[in-house]
Amino acid sequence: MTEVLGNINLSARANRDWWRDAVVYQIYARSFADSNNDGVGDIEGIRSRLSYLSELGVDAIWITPCYDTPWNDGGYDVANYYEIAKNVGTTEQVTKLAEELHQNNMKLILDLVPNHTSSEHEWFQAALKSDPGSKEWDRYHIIKGKNDGTEPPNDWRSVFGGASWTKFPGHPGYWYLHIFDSTQPDLNWENAEVKSEFERILRFWFDRGIDGFRIDVAHGMIKDPGYPDNDVYVAMVDGASSAAPAEYPQWDRPGVHEIYRAWRKVADEYTPAKVFCAEAWVGSPERLARYIRKDELQTAFNFSYYGAGWDATKQRNAINESVNTASSVGAPTTWVLSNHDVVRHVSRMAPDLNSNSRTPTSQKLRTPDLVAGAKIARAATLFMLGLPGSTYFYQGEELGLPEVFDIPNSHREDPAFARTNAVDGYRDGCRVPIPWDIDPKTNYGFSDQSAEPAWLPQPAIWADYSVAKQISDPNSSLKFYQEALRLRRGLKNLGDGSMTWIDQNSDQYLAFTRDDLVIATNTSAQAVTIDLPRPGKLLIASASGVELSGAKLTLPSDTAVWISL
Repeated sequence: MTEVLGNINLSARANRDWWRDAVVYQIYARSFADSNNDGVGDIEGIRSRLSYLSELGVDAIWITPCYDTPWNDGGYDVANYYEIAKNVGTTEQVTKLAEELHQNNMKLILDLVPNHTSSEHEWFQAALKSDPGSKEWDRYHIIKGKNDGTEPPNDWRSVFGGASWTKFPGHPGYWYLHIFDSTQPDLNWENAEVKSEFERILRFWFDRGIDGFRIDVAHGMIKDPGYPDNDVYVAMVDGASSAAPAEYPQWDRPGVHEIYRAWRKVADEYTPAKVFCAEAWVGSPERLARYIRKDELQTAFNFSYYGAGWDATKQRNAINESVNTASSVGAPTTWVLSNHDVVRHVSRMAPDLNSNSRTPTSQKLRTPDLVAGAKIARAATLFMLGLPGSTYFYQGEELGLPEVFDIPNSHREDPAFARTNAVDGYRDGCRVPIPWDIDPKTNYGFSDQSAEPAWLPQPAIWADYSVAKQISDPNSSLKFYQEALRLRRGLKNLGDGSMTWIDQNSDQYLAFTRDDLVIATNTSAQAVTIDLPRPGKLLIASASGVELSGAKLTLPSDTAVWISL
């Protein structure tokens, strides 16, 4: 098979927009670093670790929401978009963080939550005190229920379980829409005041030096004004494949694109222009490409690749579709393996110790083989870094952190856990504060000294995964990530651009060239031999045992390589 993908005309890497090639490090603010020993991560904690991020080799950081919030959904329930949560920091500290990142040649991306507010937001509180037909009500979806208001207006289901409607307090017969938790009422994006307010929010943070926004639920803001019944469950936060299909009444509506064209105009007012990345769980790469047209958002997460798992054929199909559709609109593809909503890929991709399956279907009732999972995760990461476009990492991924499955129910904060009676809502397992050293008295270095317990309990194995344990070990996961990122930054052929398959559609391995580089990975349980275009030199391997003899490459199982031809 010889097929060129992503064959778009690009300038030299040094002259391209930074986001086309970037490696972005996602920070879950409450779980990265705690500067004041209260057991909760904060902005000052992030600032204290900038040298670590610089040495890791990332180009930007993305911080999940830490605006003023009651923390009913991990900060994705915003009470005030202009203030930072008191237990995390201040607006001034974010401004200072942006300045210091820029001094270290890194960018700052914040998380924007436009689909809904917190029920404690001043707008929703004002609506509670107002009457039908008021401007306060029109900012949200507050309508009369069926059967004289005794039943919800329709059968829409919440992503977090249960109905998407809750009775509007103090107004019998009326209900308000919340596609997520009842503490997260959906905004009415047909309302002109809502549109203008969010353009004001964009400018507020852009003026303070941030470089862009990741847009939460980017496909959810427009609803069918007729509110027709449709009870299909859409799973967006647990890695399920049921993304929104076409013509769904509350997802991926055509009207969202008008919003993003307006936002792009705001972003382009700045020099350099600000950047957006969409979280859009839509039905196909073709539908996703509509979000990254030249007059809309610059980038969007590629969840089809994330969902392909450790399977050569599925990965190849996802890569083909993603690169071709993105390049058709002149955009790069954005790759991701883990984030704050899904099981960490060391555990997710690992074989189950209790079965022979390499593609387990259940993440809740299984015992992952973490040794095998760590090997697969390294290979998956190295292969992903060679693909055209940009890459997002999730904090702790560079340490090889596994998922924490055994969090006591009393400590779980994911609202879906309660709304589904523990059937769903296990996202806390990837949000446990990360370990910096081996001392449990400092929450494994998450805090500075003897401190309040971390807001989520850390397992005893965290000491073995800590930065302190790995920093001087040349074979550690941390050192592997540092070396891979160092090479990626120095190799002019990586980042955005084109790729050419050379793997003959194998169901065991994937291999492609990028000019004089070969990127290959073996997803099978057996060693494979690959014919290279010509003899080459091994630059980096995710595991030992690679054999390169002339133009013959032998890859052990679950191993990836970069080779210079």
